[in-house]
Amino acid sequence: MKRFLALLLALVFALCIVSCNKKEQTEKLAEGRYSIEVESNSSMFRIVNCVLNVEGEKMTAQLTMSGQGYGFLYLGKGENAPEKPDEQNAIPFTLNENGEKVFNVPVSALDTDIDCAAWSIKKEEWYDRVLVFKSQSVREIKAYADGSYTCELALSGGTGRASIESPAKIEIKDGKATATVVWSSSHYEYMKIGETQYDPVNAEGNSTFEIPISFDTDIAVSALTNAMSEPHLIDYVLRFDSASLKQK
Repeated sequence: MKRFLALLLALVFALCIVSCNKKEQTEKLAEGRYSIEVESNSSMFRIVNCVLNVEGEKMTAQLTMSGQGYGFLYLGKGENAPEKPDEQNAIPFTLNENGEKVFNVPVSALDTDIDCAAWSIKKEEWYDRVLVFKSQSVREIKAYADGSYTCELALSGGTGRASIESPAKIEIKDGKATATVVWSSSHYEYMKIGETQYDPVNAEGNSTFEIPISFDTDIAVSALTNAMSEPHLIDYVLRFDSASLKQK
């Protein structure tokens, strides 16, 4: 019995430490912009990028969605959401430069289940979702001076046969970063990020593209290759490591 009580007390103490550490990490977030991973309880509601803005004690998140199927968000259960959502009673989306839908939502806390309802454009009904903003994934988004840089990048997805030149050239202007992506093949006809298509910037040599990027986040892209018997649009993921950024 004594051993059981000792183990129980140790478990409670460990849980308290974890809870305090999470709270401490949240409280340490100074004002600024951060990249953060968001866990969703549904594969149909996938967030490909999230920027957390901290101003004083207020946190807001810019959620970039993987698809185009949702028209509005509502913080709370779907049963409490408006029957006919509009920009006055629900959270509308905006489109970024890649044609991806972005929702701006307030964030009450990190590492906590947050109820969220998503309005399906096709079904015209609310679907309940649960989001968790993971504090352990928080990375500050630094402001970089305009100029030319190089940056290491990782490529995943596809068949594993293709590669991309790394480090890649990066141009930053007015706070926005553009990467020159050089493939190991000359057979790529175009790239897409969301609904935006990017054509090659070269006429000879390996296929080369200039695309807008964010650092330290997975960027879902697709590329059309004509190297097979029929053209195929292949999905990839790019990730640019800000820790390797070097100014030229």
